[in-house]
Amino acid sequence: MLIPLYDHNPVDKTPIVTYSLIAINVLAWLGLQGAGFNPMFVESICKYGLVSGDLLGRISAGQGIQLTSNLVCRFDGSPDLHTLITSMFMHGGWLHLIGNMWFLWIFGDNVENSLGRYKFLFFYIACGLAAAAAQIATDVSSVVPMVGASGAIGGVMGAYIVLHPRTRVKSLLFLLFFVAIIEVPAVLILGIWFLTQLLSGLPELGSVNRGGVAFWAHIGGFVAGAGLVLLLKPKQKLLTLRR
Repeated sequence: MLIPLYDHNPVDKTPIVTYSLIAINVLAWLGLQGAGFNPMFVESICKYGLVSGDLLGRISAGQGIQLTSNLVCRFDGSPDLHTLITSMFMHGGWLHLIGNMWFLWIFGDNVENSLGRYKFLFFYIACGLAAAAAQIATDVSSVVPMVGASGAIGGVMGAYIVLHPRTRVKSLLFLLFFVAIIEVPAVLILGIWFLTQLLSGLPELGSVNRGGVAFWAHIGGFVAGAGLVLLLKPKQKLLTLRR
């Protein structure tokens, strides 16, 4: 396992959008999700999580899913389109939130610096939507709520690997009982992350109403980010960055 600590890639502008996105996610966790304490937490999953079957009109009115012993998410039969956005700012636990915000902190500033603030905000939301679409496509009738910024942040990592593949990233290496701090190129650590998501996601294809990690959201976000940054970044500047 490789955990990135920081990259050797300074920016020349304050990454206001990256910092704002981190702040919004943290505030949503504290204010809307009760910092993980019930009943606010489970109610936020029902209200703001994205449910494939609900979004595509495959769930009948009154149908529900049991989240806890005393809470059932009930569906009214009409698609909750707002969850395409709100689900990006919800999380399933403290570790989920901290992990996502850590990766956004490390890699988001450089992508924002390359694209500019407005393009980066558009890019982030677009990657989140692409991630949701990828996960929905794997189970269009799912009644399991999907939450997390992982798909959008996967897009950030996809863009980073295109923009800065050779940048050295200080990382914490766990190999059985061996622990060390090493430096590796971004293309390696992010490539390993993507391969891990792909190998974990393939066995889940065809399964129904599965819970756990939304691997295909990660994959979809990463691929979308790698492709979208090529469209948003001027070619000459892209070539300069990759030298």
